[in-house]
Amino acid sequence: MRTLIIAEHTHTKLGKTTFNLVTAAKTFKQDIDILIAGFECDTAASEAASISGIKQILKADSKEYAHQLAENMADLVVKLAKNYTHILAPANTFGRNILPRAAALLDIQPVANVMRIVSPDTFARPVYAGNAIKTVKSKQPLHILTIRPTNFTAASRNEYDTEDADIITVSGTGDKGLSTYLRRVLSDSRHPPLSHAAIVVAGGKALASKTNFKLIEDLAETLDGAVGATRSAVDAGYIANEHQIGQTGQVIAPDLYIAAGISGAPQHVSGIKDSKTIIAINTDKDAPIFNMADYGIKGDLFNILPELIKRLKN
Repeated sequence: MRTLIIAEHTHTKLGKTTFNLVTAAKTFKQDIDILIAGFECDTAASEAASISGIKQILKADSKEYAHQLAENMADLVVKLAKNYTHILAPANTFGRNILPRAAALLDIQPVANVMRIVSPDTFARPVYAGNAIKTVKSKQPLHILTIRPTNFTAASRNEYDTEDADIITVSGTGDKGLSTYLRRVLSDSRHPPLSHAAIVVAGGKALASKTNFKLIEDLAETLDGAVGATRSAVDAGYIANEHQIGQTGQVIAPDLYIAAGISGAPQHVSGIKDSKTIIAINTDKDAPIFNMADYGIKGDLFNILPELIKRLKN
């Protein structure tokens, strides 16, 4: 009985979500393997091998995985699936792109956005935009799960970061030719990544323009935090979609979350409810965001944010 984790990585560095998924996988109390599929990914494989409690690293090092196209990745997962009872990936863009495809090819019903593992075949996941938690029992021989990384602590490395797990080379399945890599557009940001930031400052449509959204960015920079946004702010073009938080964006769990001009729609709240401290700034005293905020400020963000930035800098 074994568990397989599909690792998110940049070929030279292992994604932080993998450490959270290892903690989730340990609840099954069986051997854990990690799949590193990429091109020239020895460094990422070595890093994965240093995580405590890992049995094997399966390294598929080939040009067909250079851009981790979902069709190629899913086919590799299908090839390996017969050896496992559980296959895990993070519940983010990476995992959601790969595992549903693999599940379809295997004729398996996946369980998405798992936030708690009750038993090896029973899982808790949010429904109705996070307003309710549903517990589901799967009777399938193989459980394909996308896991909310923020609901599990990060696993530790072995002492001295030594490679305790065996690194085994596995062959790829070839380029399926169903999709083609065109280009990657990287945003040049001075802020830390949203998914693992300790402090997040987010803005809503109330900012009214891309120019005004710079207030959010300035406060985030002052606090050495990440920048977030609601879907409406992203749809309005105030900021790029990689900053979107919520049901259709990223799920976060920072130590401090500051919501400026955000009313608190259920879709957004589902992505921030695990935040340790929430501060809400809104002119509407009846805004739903105040119901979950630890601290609320009723006022105009265009007056409050500049004053806050000024005082923090002094």
